[in-house]
Amino acid sequence: MAYTFRGGAHVPEHKNTASIKIRTMPAPKMLSIPLSQHIGAPCTPTIKVGDTVDKYQVIGDFEKGLGCPVHSSVSGKVVSMEEIRNPMGNVVTHIVIENDGEERVFPGIKPYEKSFDEITADDLIDITKRAGISGMGGATFPTHAKISSALGKVDRLIINCAECEPYITANHRLMLEFPDDIIGGVKILLKVFGLRDGDIAIEDNKPDAIKLFREKTAESDIINVKVMKTKYPQGDERQLIYALTGRQIPSGKLPADVGCVVFNAETCAAIYRAFAQGIPLTSRIVTIDGDCIKEPCSVLCKIGTPISHIVEHLGGFAKEPHTVVNGGPMMGAALWDINAPVTKGTSAILVFSKDVYPEFHEEYSCIRCGRCVNSCQMGLMPNYIAMFAGKRDYSLCEKYDVLSCVECGACTYVCPGNVPITQLNRVAKAKIIEKRRNEAAKEAAKNDK
Repeated sequence: MAYTFRGGAHVPEHKNTASIKIRTMPAPKMLSIPLSQHIGAPCTPTIKVGDTVDKYQVIGDFEKGLGCPVHSSVSGKVVSMEEIRNPMGNVVTHIVIENDGEERVFPGIKPYEKSFDEITADDLIDITKRAGISGMGGATFPTHAKISSALGKVDRLIINCAECEPYITANHRLMLEFPDDIIGGVKILLKVFGLRDGDIAIEDNKPDAIKLFREKTAESDIINVKVMKTKYPQGDERQLIYALTGRQIPSGKLPADVGCVVFNAETCAAIYRAFAQGIPLTSRIVTIDGDCIKEPCSVLCKIGTPISHIVEHLGGFAKEPHTVVNGGPMMGAALWDINAPVTKGTSAILVFSKDVYPEFHEEYSCIRCGRCVNSCQMGLMPNYIAMFAGKRDYSLCEKYDVLSCVECGACTYVCPGNVPITQLNRVAKAKIIEKRRNEAAKEAAKNDK
């Protein structure tokens, strides 16, 4: 039986690179590493222009609040610090490092020295924090904070290997080529959370990965391979939890509030490597695809690597690029600079021509078909929310629970009237959140008087 959820959409998979082995990218001469690659406050530089840095050295850190340290992925010299807009339009400080090619490792990098049985929650929190691990499925929530908030609250561990976005195969290739890293991470998490077993959730369009993991865990009674029905957005943690447990996360609540904790496959592998090798998160697997890419595949590259460097090593462009997407075509963000760097949250870079990704037409019309309502796995009414958002009536958007929208894009995909529902909802959410923050700031200022 394949587990599933209500709603969603069946989108063309385009898993073109699923059978192609991961290619390791050579380190570029220049890397640009953002100080904000996670949910939370940006890091403060711990180095200055002109400094020589080692591979795995911390170059940005935070003192308090929600954050995640940033490390150098090469050894070399800090040549500049530049303010650059990221795909979401926010200005972020980037540390530019000239690679010296020496791969000189920062002193003190070493594996976890205690035995597996001695691993504690404090150890896991400390190691994932120092390793700078954040959610690698796209959410980029600091992993140490997720673990801290879930301790003592959860009875179900789920490893998200669904990878439901079209084109993206980074997790699929990770499962096939580095399965032991994922399994090692699962065992560490189960030990720390004090759970008897955990689930590895894989969509049924990955039969080779399902077969491999069943073989790898055949003699284990602590890891269950769960087969999920291929449907978008099966990889959304709310839908994953509902499909596997029947538990629904109330609006404004987190998975831990219903007794579950979910980790992406690559995040899980990064946790294992931090323990087994002592290395921080300085590289990741990225799917490079689209009709403009000559040699599409998934690559293992260093964080801070310019996208243009990767494209060059894959034979360059096959045709004139029109749109570059950071992430998948459903939830990704358009890039305006092909020299933008790979970050901890970069699961894919897709480059499309006008043949695949035509110009957006501002004219659209809702024909009242209700397809968006049927596709919404959150049980919302996207048609009404989009209409109110278009009229800038954000109070009604809030009344219709727009903040519960996960921005999966399924409603926009199924809309025959070309209404940009997801974008309208995204704007409405931003306006409501901004209003709430302003009101909270005014209230705080009032109380301080």
